[in-house]
Amino acid sequence: MADNIQRGEEFEKKAEKKISGWGLFGSKYEDAADFYDKAANCFKLAKSWDRAGSTYVKLSNCYTKLDSKHEAAQSYADAGHCYKKTSAKEAISCLEQAANLFLDNGRFNMAGKYYKEIAELYELEQNFEQAIIYFEKAADIYQSEEATTAANQCNAKVAQFAAQLEQYQKAIQIYEDIGRQSLNNNLLKYGVKGHLLNAGICQLCKGDVVAITNALDRYQEMDPTFSGTREYKLLVDLAAAVDEEDVVKFTDAVKEFDSMTQLDAWKTTLLLRVKEAIKAKELEEDDLT
Repeated sequence: MADNIQRGEEFEKKAEKKISGWGLFGSKYEDAADFYDKAANCFKLAKSWDRAGSTYVKLSNCYTKLDSKHEAAQSYADAGHCYKKTSAKEAISCLEQAANLFLDNGRFNMAGKYYKEIAELYELEQNFEQAIIYFEKAADIYQSEEATTAANQCNAKVAQFAAQLEQYQKAIQIYEDIGRQSLNNNLLKYGVKGHLLNAGICQLCKGDVVAITNALDRYQEMDPTFSGTREYKLLVDLAAAVDEEDVVKFTDAVKEFDSMTQLDAWKTTLLLRVKEAIKAKELEEDDLT
């Protein structure tokens, strides 16, 4: 490892010497870029991720001087991937530079890919507000490129985090849109009931029983097969429990569904919110009597 760091430093010095020395503008930056690339590879082999990342940034600057936009963007992406090992903040900064350069260069799918990576880093940091912003950016790009599946995956993440942040109407809209789109695709049809279940759970979180009932009618119109699913039965039972302010009925319906199809952490969290809201209403009424 020490040998690789030493070699990397030697290549880096050669690159800097080329830039500061005399020579034709283009050729000196081409030569420097070659040395920086070799230096970055050495630092990577030594697992010196910060050094590799900063060297890729220098490499990107060389490519910018040479007006090689694709290579400049890719070097920022390489820097971002090195920084992922040590600093989410630096990784995000570099990946954003990469995405923006790819966008300027008309490489939309590449830009979408790196906006999505940024969103995933924010997700790991549990910064859901920022994750939403970058998943939305990625989804918009994928949608413009007619990469519907990739766009839906990003939008589903937006809905997931929106619901966690209690932005239920936004989440409902997205889940319903994805469900509607998926009906027309033979490969995605099987997932419609899951999207409608998610939308329905968000409706329950809003606590408006009339809106829940209307939504269930709308979902049946959207997908006539939905009323025969366990997901539909669960939503009907939960809506009735909310209407009747019956915690036991609510809990039993959740347990019955979970015994056949395990509920994920997201659904469990939201359903607990609904359950707590029913309990709170019960307490309010007890105080009044």
